[in-house]
Amino acid sequence: MKSNMGIIDRIIRLIAVIVIAILYFTEVIDGTLALILGIIAVIFAITSFVRFCPLYWVFGIKTCKTKE
Repeated sequence: MKSNMGIIDRIIRLIAVIVIAILYFTEVIDGTLALILGIIAVIFAITSFVRFCPLYWVFGIKTCKTKE
């Protein structure tokens, strides 16, 4: 897998993960909304760490700088 996510995109996703976690642990969100946002947060965290987003690949989007 080639990387297709830039550093700014990864930082934004990790900030979203942190915000969702704070909202969950302070009990601002719960129930179905917490479950859906939790799943999204896990996906964001995984894609940030592996620097690859499958949806970016499908749509041909790259936010990282490549040497070509």
